[in-house]
Amino acid sequence: MARARNIAKVLVIARGPLGRFVQALAAMRRIREAHHGARITLLTTQPFAALARACPYVDQVDADGDPEDFGDWMALIRPLRAARFDRVYDLEGSAWTQRVFQLLGPFPPAWSGTAFGCALPCRNPARADMHPLERQADQLKAAGIWPDAPTDPGSAPPPDASWITGRMLQPRVQPRPHVLLAPGPASDPPQARWPARAYGDLALQLRAQGYEVIIVGGPEDSALAHTIQHRSPARDLTGRTDFAQIAALAARAALAIGADSGLTHLAAAAGAPTLALSPKANDPRRTGPRGYVAVLQADSLEELSVDEVMRAARRLMPPIQMTM
Repeated sequence: MARARNIAKVLVIARGPLGRFVQALAAMRRIREAHHGARITLLTTQPFAALARACPYVDQVDADGDPEDFGDWMALIRPLRAARFDRVYDLEGSAWTQRVFQLLGPFPPAWSGTAFGCALPCRNPARADMHPLERQADQLKAAGIWPDAPTDPGSAPPPDASWITGRMLQPRVQPRPHVLLAPGPASDPPQARWPARAYGDLALQLRAQGYEVIIVGGPEDSALAHTIQHRSPARDLTGRTDFAQIAALAARAALAIGADSGLTHLAAAAGAPTLALSPKANDPRRTGPRGYVAVLQADSLEELSVDEVMRAARRLMPPIQMTM
């Protein structure tokens, strides 16, 4: 790992959504290693604040990265200018970050990203077709802090959020082994979401194996959770946990099962064996979660049977715990 000298203040930009935020953890780790003695600030948004503050790769979290009006923008830009960062790593590469770059002119910090006119640009013409992990590895290679960055498809190391176990309060008494279900997002079309009734039947089988089943998601996923509970006893935590708490649950889980969504990315990064259910229209080589992960696909997820999903789950879980 190359070390960047004479850099005391670093800004990292990663605002989400959740899957992209989790994937950016791999780049944040490399940035921390390259700038070991620097003070690193993460610019993100409120949904990721708790997880970001637990992250060992940053020293400070600015969760105001979602300005709505002129006053909000000025409240964001003024302290960024005053901080006089030596380097910025834009892990988002969006029109939003291009605007931040322009507002920090006419003499912005040394900027790594895709902003037009930046000092450390990413010029790989194939970047749009790369998985975010390889794309960000390539970005850090271009910035000079990861000379041997792996950029071939599937070669970049997965994000690691296993540190969450040392930074969150643990229960005094360990509960029985549990499985996380992430049935949302509820807004996904039916072909991209396994039916809640199927999750319920799966939960019934998992309960028979001796596992506690915990449903996670946002408040909008509560209706899905209630349908699952009608078919099998399960603990509903939808809308009741932040991402740091979900990561802590995943770190101790025997398995996490859900849609190919941000929550499965988070569960895998926290260390849970993870089964992602994905329509064939999605290409997991470009967007899927990495880690101890299996991806089960169908043209429409409604076509997947409970038995198929259970067989895939059995292959991921320790055999001694999954006797039928």
